[in-house]
Amino acid sequence: MKASLKIYILFALVLFFIGLASCRKDFDFKTSSGNLEFSKDTVFLDTIFTNIGSSTYTLKVYNRENKDVVIPFIGLKNGQQSKYRLNVDGLAGKEFNDVPILAKDSMFIFIETTFDIAETGQNEFLHTDAIQFENTGTTKTVELVTLVKDAIFLYPERLENGFKETLLLGLDEDQNEIRIEGFFLDGGELNFNNQKPYVIYGYAAVPEGETLTMQAGTRVHFHKDSGILVSPNAAIEINGALSEDQMQLENEVIFEGDRLEPEFADTPGQWGTIWITAGSVNNQIEHLTLKNATVGILVEGDENNTASTLSINNSQLYNSTTTNLWSRTANISAENTVFGNSGSISLYCNLGGNYNFKHCTIANYWVNGFRNAPALYIDNYITLADGSSTGADLESASFANCIIDGNRNIELLLSSNTTNTFQFNFLNCSIQFDDINGDFAENPLFDFSDIAFFETIFLNQNTDFEDPRNNLFKIQANAEILDLGDLNTALNVPDDILGNLRTTLPDIGAYEFIVEQ
Repeated sequence: MKASLKIYILFALVLFFIGLASCRKDFDFKTSSGNLEFSKDTVFLDTIFTNIGSSTYTLKVYNRENKDVVIPFIGLKNGQQSKYRLNVDGLAGKEFNDVPILAKDSMFIFIETTFDIAETGQNEFLHTDAIQFENTGTTKTVELVTLVKDAIFLYPERLENGFKETLLLGLDEDQNEIRIEGFFLDGGELNFNNQKPYVIYGYAAVPEGETLTMQAGTRVHFHKDSGILVSPNAAIEINGALSEDQMQLENEVIFEGDRLEPEFADTPGQWGTIWITAGSVNNQIEHLTLKNATVGILVEGDENNTASTLSINNSQLYNSTTTNLWSRTANISAENTVFGNSGSISLYCNLGGNYNFKHCTIANYWVNGFRNAPALYIDNYITLADGSSTGADLESASFANCIIDGNRNIELLLSSNTTNTFQFNFLNCSIQFDDINGDFAENPLFDFSDIAFFETIFLNQNTDFEDPRNNLFKIQANAEILDLGDLNTALNVPDDILGNLRTTLPDIGAYEFIVEQ
């Protein structure tokens, strides 16, 4: 009997404590008294293009009270007509009732928007709304702000078979077609202006016999794996101009990705390349800023082609995942151009060609990962998949008043076969070449005392760039290369990339040092 009684009493105690637990107030929510706090009072969703969804932004809502609360209503001020979308505590919608938050706890609200600017009749529109948190007699709001831009969208059409348009690049070893997603620009699409930005999906191809022109101030945004392809016997002409505001670059032509959020401003590899194919000649680029590509500009030339493949002046190419300018057997001239940071080679003169670079800054301070290639690489051959090689003559590679610099010991690499011509010359150039291990001591290509190839060279000088890790390559007062440029070269390029005169005691590189007034 005693044992049975003990069991009975124990069982009763268990039931009693279960009953107590069921009577706890942990989940007895009281209506919010309005003492909510928020992680921000305004959510800026950054700039988006019309009809293109924004990234997802977050707002954190805090319950600072010692009691669990319920918020009677959370919703967008414009209600179901709002162009914003919410996700509150895991539920999607635009209006929510009786939303609970535990004591001393918080919850996330996720916010997105898509907006059609056509209904406003404007090219830019400040799209606003607000999230309202309502209780009896009390309303708190968090403002929502987005700048929406109109744009011209260029993209491959979807065909009757359900696939998108593609471009034929050639045949592989098995005679199978090599294609990429893309389309040919038609007559009405071959003149880009500065009225609206352009957004390109896939590769926009310039047809044979046509020229794609871009006026000063043009903005082109590329989606992932997109770019421009210049066909044989076609050309691209970029007519940017000097800008008064070096922050806005109002007259510059700018190529970049289509993600407009600030965190993507300097993210490499957001789009593909500008591909100038073999047989395309007389391409001209003035005042272009190209950034965040995979390969900035890929130029394919032809051994039998003596015409200019590309002339590029007063431009900046940087933040490419691999190479900013990759040229193969091409004929290229460049003045006042910056080839900045990249994941591999900044400027690659590959498989011979003809090159004439004056007052250029070729500098690679890549910090996004390991880099095992120099800023400037010049060769006259390639190694094929089967281990054999093929070459082409490097008829000329002339660099005058140029900077070749970076955060590696060796920023210039020359590589030649024994079959093809390999002609090069560096005049009044600053070159980062610190052969600490003596790897190139016996290599005649790096005999900096040989004036046939190197004339007045400054090795391992302090260039004192403004902020090279962030692609700001203006030289400063402590640069050891001030006033060391060749005057005859400077007289042929009398203004620097910013329009500053350099006709007396010129500096080396794309920028002339100017004492701030």
